Amino acid sequence: MSDYTFSAATADIDRERVHAWLSEQSYWARGRARETQDAAIEASRNYSIRTETGEQVAYARVVTDHVTFAWLCDVFVEPSIRGAGVGKMLVQGVLADLDSAGLPRVVLATADAQGLYARYGFESPTDSNRYLIRTTVRAVD
Repeated sequence: MSDYTFSAATADIDRERVHAWLSEQSYWARGRARETQDAAIEASRNYSIRTETGEQVAYARVVTDHVTFAWLCDVFVEPSIRGAGVGKMLVQGVLADLDSAGLPRVVLATADAQGLYARYGFESPTDSNRYLIRTTVRAVD
């Protein structure tokens, strides 16, 4: 993995690329407005994997109170390099950063990468009745 570098610096995020990935290719953020994505980046901890030439090839962000809880979300790896270990490098880097911050609880939601996250200690909740979700529909301007 010496061809890639992990970064926890928001300044390293290629916002245009991240927005394109998430709004056009993800199942969870399809159609997300650029302004919404930029606001999410500003309000979160952000992580990236970059090539030796500086091209961003993966992204993740974490929503957190910085003390007790973190939500890992918007994890995306450039499709052309999936399977090369970049996703593992990204998750390892994010979790190392969160562990150093002393956060005792990290959650995530995924429809397709349970095996990857299980390697890092993520489990399905034993009492799924404890977790609830509320979604709202925003009015279109």
